[in-house]
Amino acid sequence: MLPRIIRTLFALLCCFSISKEIRAQDPAFSQFYANPLYLNPAFAGATDGGCPRANLNYRDQWPGIGRTYVTTSASWDQHINAIGGGLGVIVAQDRAGAGHLNTTHASLLYSYHLEVNRKFSVKAGFEASYRMINLDWEELTFGDMIHPQYGFIYPTNEDIDNYTETKSFPDFSTGILGYSENFFFGFAAHHLTRPEQGFISDGSELPTKFTAHIGGSFPLSRYRNAITTISPNFLYQKQQDFQQFNYGIYVNRGPMVGGLWARNSLNNFDSFILMVGIIQETFKFGYSYDITVSNLKNSNTLGAHELSFTLFMPCRSRSKSFNTISCPQF
Repeated sequence: MLPRIIRTLFALLCCFSISKEIRAQDPAFSQFYANPLYLNPAFAGATDGGCPRANLNYRDQWPGIGRTYVTTSASWDQHINAIGGGLGVIVAQDRAGAGHLNTTHASLLYSYHLEVNRKFSVKAGFEASYRMINLDWEELTFGDMIHPQYGFIYPTNEDIDNYTETKSFPDFSTGILGYSENFFFGFAAHHLTRPEQGFISDGSELPTKFTAHIGGSFPLSRYRNAITTISPNFLYQKQQDFQQFNYGIYVNRGPMVGGLWARNSLNNFDSFILMVGIIQETFKFGYSYDITVSNLKNSNTLGAHELSFTLFMPCRSRSKSFNTISCPQF
């Protein structure tokens, strides 16, 4: 009985926030560089030689409480000399509350490529999106349904039959990248227009999300034609009052990649992230696991699992003027 009460109270809190004022954050991927278009629009077309690539990403957060938060995305991008930059498309869905609250968006991205000199380049990106949020009111519970002794036994007086189930709106984002042979940095701003996303009343704007990331890739040694590189990186994200820091390091030797990361907010150390991956000429695959170290570790959430797959597609001719960003693959 107790787990059901916890679930229903959680749904009640979700409903209250939806009916009054939404203060949600975008879902975040631990392998953020394996989903570059989701991280920063300026990554559109930032591929090896400008050739096309396709990305698939899947994240299952806290599977111990029943597939409550699952996020998936698929994207494609390519550098095109004729337009002086890269084009990209991304479709993503976030499923919360075992599918009772679903957010889907589809985006078209363009990034302009500027070679400042032989050693330094800049990419500026823009993203136009259409976002749709769907809420299953029938699966929610309300305060007037509670009996002091027997729990949720009453029908609600909320007029859910006349409540809107789907909210849709356009959305816009932008970003910039600067990079040299061994160093790069970037900044992105998502939800620039702060679109209204309330189901019942106004006052529930989607907060602008700010992202800053910086890193480098440095060779350590060479053994039997396999170069070992080390790549320290830092990422910071802020959306309204929520702030998150990711910092860690990748080690790449031949086709194998390993990574160790830490993630925390200002007041809470959230998790450690372990990642392993393999990179081949035509594809790459990565798996990561979030080890929860916050107070949630006592709730048997089972952390978070994340998978990424990228297909590197051939192109007729590689761009001679395009410098590849030496950022991590995962």
